[in-house]
Formats: sequence, structure tokens, C-alpha cells
Amino acid sequence: MSLGSQARLVQADKWLQARIQNGRVQVYQTCGDEKGSRVVKRLPEVLLVDDNPADVVLVREALTGSRHQSHVSNVADGEQAMAFLHRAGPYINAPRPDLMMLDLNLPKKDGRAVLAEVKADSKLRAIPVVIFSTSRSILEIARSYELGANCYVSKPGNLQEYFLAVKSIEEFWFGSASLPREEK
Repeated sequence: MSLGSQARLVQADKWLQARIQNGRVQVYQTCGDEKGSRVVKRLPEVLLVDDNPADVVLVREALTGSRHQSHVSNVADGEQAMAFLHRAGPYINAPRPDLMMLDLNLPKKDGRAVLAEVKADSKLRAIPVVIFSTSRSILEIARSYELGANCYVSKPGNLQEYFLAVKSIEEFWFGSASLPREEK
């Protein structure tokens, strides 16, 4: 996609637009309001850091068509997560996430190290980090909060509960919580 160009996808009565603005890819939702005019709003950005392809598919599926439309980017290891957040290498045009869902057991750099690095960086620490892990260990949960996690959710083994957990995360962070936005 070249600078200033747009991509549109029809989804029910809504349009999703991807635009490059200030060198960054941003996804917008366009829909009609009660007066028939078009309303454009930036979709919340989710960074999913998980090395399990099945979990990536399940999270994306749970968020597809949900009440709070969001754009999900995913990376498979901790080093890629930090490159994405710092907009380095292949992630130079990466959007700043409004929410990060982080698995703890990752290759190259584990989730604990990523969490510690994010919360130690003054430019990244405001990004809410939800630990989404299979671990139910009280020690892991306590350590995650010590490192600055905003929330810890254990991945359920049951598919229906898994979808409910992901949708609950989305509902809280995009429906109830007030999130910081990046200054332009």
C-alpha cells in the first residue's frame, strides 16, 4: 500500500479502511450514523504475542464480528514483540497497540522479560498488558503483577470458555476502561 492509498473491505454495513498516515498503518471503521452520514473511527489496535498458531486463530476468531471491532496484529516471540513495539525492522509502520495480550512462555525472549521491558520503558508503559497464559500458578500470577501486568487471565481449556475469556478481555478494555492514546 503506497502513502495515501486506502484499502476497503466490506463487512456487513460497515467499511474497514486501512490507511497509511504519518508512515503508520491505521485501520478505521466507517459506518452510517442515524442521519445517514458517514462516521469514521479508528479501530482499537491489539498486539497478540503468542507462539501457538492455534491460539492466534482462536483469539482472532473470538474478536471477529464482536461488538468492539478491533484490528489484531500478532507476533510469535518476545524479540518480535519488542521490535513491533519499537517499530524496528519489518515493523517500521506498525501501529501502536492500545492493548497487548501476552503469553508468558515464548521463544527467544519470554513473556516475563517482555513485560518487564515494556513497563520499564517510558514510551511503552502506558500500554495495558494482559497476560493470557495457560499457567494457573499463583507464583506466575504474582510475578506478573509485580512486573506490572494490568491483568492476568488463564487460558481456559474449554473452547466456549476460551471465547468467553477473550470477549471479556475485549469488553473490559474497549467497552469499560479508558485507554491512553498516542500523541500525534
